[in-house]
Parts: sequence; structure tokens; C-alpha cells
Amino acid sequence: MSFSAQEKRIKLRALMVAEETLICPGIYDAYGARLIQQAGFNAAYMTGNGVSASLLGVPDIGQVDLTMIASHARRIASCIDIPLICDADTGYGGVLNIKRTIEEFEAAGVAAIHIEDQVFPKRCAQFPGARDVLEFDEAVNHIKAAVNARQSSNMVIIARTDSAGQLGLAEAIRRAKAFIAEGADAVFVEVKTNTNILHDIQQIKNAVGAPCLVNLDIGGEISNVSKKTLKQIGVDIGIHPSLARGIFGFAMHSALLHLKQNENLGSYAANMWSSQEYNRALGLDRVEAWEAKFSSDN
Repeated sequence: MSFSAQEKRIKLRALMVAEETLICPGIYDAYGARLIQQAGFNAAYMTGNGVSASLLGVPDIGQVDLTMIASHARRIASCIDIPLICDADTGYGGVLNIKRTIEEFEAAGVAAIHIEDQVFPKRCAQFPGARDVLEFDEAVNHIKAAVNARQSSNMVIIARTDSAGQLGLAEAIRRAKAFIAEGADAVFVEVKTNTNILHDIQQIKNAVGAPCLVNLDIGGEISNVSKKTLKQIGVDIGIHPSLARGIFGFAMHSALLHLKQNENLGSYAANMWSSQEYNRALGLDRVEAWEAKFSSDN
């Protein structure tokens, strides 16, 4: 079965307010997205950090532009039947750039994007140090522009603020509330790991009163919390941005060391998928069955 972009967006909206936290493993390519769907998850998250690494081999320092990431998202969204949430960085410029950003991601068939209030070019929130953010009014106008630019009311706009590290949690909450007031569907307050992180998230949820997305990869207590507890403290969408890029880096490094040291893969092949397993994951049987319908032998 193949679902349309609109159907996926409607599905995501339902999952955002469901009784359980929506867990979204992070990927950076279509292969990973297919694996997430086959594992039974209800949505996937495309990480800008991972896309920067996979397409350019550079850190998340704002080098991936709109055209590059939107075309990449289109290929990923088209191969899965579950909603895809995408990192859209700062929206790639001012309000006119944000308008085009919404248009491109909508055309790509994604279910949701998040736009942050960092100054352009951005730096990954997980890098050391505080991030420079836009002035309050400009940040709010960016989200207002994003909301007004969408053609489909089902397209989910998630407003992200990176202001907590530099300006404090109270300012981050002020911004999040303003974003929701301008029509954002959910908020993503980037919080650093600390001893009060669960309390901070609950405080955000109580103050904003709207669906909240939280990065579960930031470490600390939040990384070990069950879905039931996550929902209780106010996490409606939990993302794991580093999953695919972290697993791939570790596994590839380990395999390359083995090959370098042993000059062959040998027993290490037990840690790899066979060709049959790989082709099964990509749906080769369904491709061949469809092709066979048009064979001259039929």
C-alpha cells in the first residue's frame, strides 16, 4: 500500500496527540528510512547533521543548502509509507527564503519540518558552547512566515528554539509560546543535559500547552526514560537523530579495522547482512513481481 503525502501528514497529526510518545529514529538516507518502517516504527526523522555527513562529509555547520536537502528528502519520503519529519535548519535565510523552504519541502512530500531560531549559518546544537539566536521579533516572524507559506493545512510546522543555552529556559519558553500563537503545530525547545532536564521538559509542556518534540540523544536521564514516562512529562515526539549515523560510524569503523588487520573479512561476515537479507530489506521480490507482470512470457 502506498500513502499520499497528505495521508502521511494527517497520520502524523494523530500520532502527535496519541496516548504514547511517538518515537522517531534518525536517518539520513532512504535505506535507513526503509529499515525504520520495516522495524515497525510509525515515523522517521531525517537529521540535517547526518545529511551533512553523508552528502558532504562535513560537520553540521550550515553547508547543506535548501535545494540539496529538499531533493534528498523527496527521495526518502517517496520510498516509505510512514511520515517523515525533516530538519530544515534555519529555513535557509529570511522570510522569503523560508517561504520557498516550505514550498520545497511540501513538494517533496514530507509530513513535517522544524525551523530553528539560530542566526544563519547555523551550528549544530550539540557542539560545545551557546548558539547565537535571532532577536525575539525576528524569530517569531520567521515562524509566522512558515505557517503562512504552507499550501496544505496538514503540513506540520515545528518551531524550534535554541535560545535556552544562551538566554535561559524562561526565554525559550517565551519564544515557544509565541511560536504556537503564530500557528506553529508543535515546539522543539533544545535543552542541554542537566540534573533538572525532566523537570525542564515538563515545565515547557505545561507552559506551552502544545505538542512538544524532544531530542532524546542529548544524554543524561532523558536517554533512559520509557515511552510511558516520556508522555507523562510532556514529550509528544521523541527523536533519536544520532541513531543511523552513530551506528554506521561505529560498525563501518569496526569492519574496516578488521579488514585492515586481517586482510580479509573472514569471520567478520557474521556481523554483516547477506545479499539475500539486503535485497529483502529493499523489496527486491516486490520489484521483480511487478516487472514479471509485463514479461513477454505472460
